[in-house]
Amino acid sequence: MEKDPFMLAALSEARTALEENEVPVGAVIVKNGEIVGTGHNRRIRKQDPTAHAEIEAIRDACAHLNDWRLSGCEMYVTLEPCVMCAGAIIQSRISRVYFGAFDRDFGCAGSKVNLPQDRRIGGSCVALGGLLQEECSALLSSYFRQLR
Repeated sequence: MEKDPFMLAALSEARTALEENEVPVGAVIVKNGEIVGTGHNRRIRKQDPTAHAEIEAIRDACAHLNDWRLSGCEMYVTLEPCVMCAGAIIQSRISRVYFGAFDRDFGCAGSKVNLPQDRRIGGSCVALGGLLQEECSALLSSYFRQLR
């Protein structure tokens, strides 16, 4: 089975985060088959709790497209979005989110709740998990093993 090039790009972003001693999570945003935004965790470097990979990618895509609405865009991220990132995905109007590793503790795109698809709060984004799950999980596990 061929590996998705956009999830591979998100994994590359996650490796960049790892090189910067950040939690290795990466994200890319795609519109019409082209990457329009990239991001990786920068919470430590920026001393900013909102500097998650998804938020960084959304900011980059908005700047690239000169629009806060990312309708018709898809996000590829190596870890299931948290509540903050799921909210930003909804607010930015991203159409689909594909993620690698499930986050059983904080995941808000299917594990704990599924905010992107919760119509009570305006969610209309399709969220699909498990894309390159083994590679994404292995990168995170390796990072946390090193911390112990």
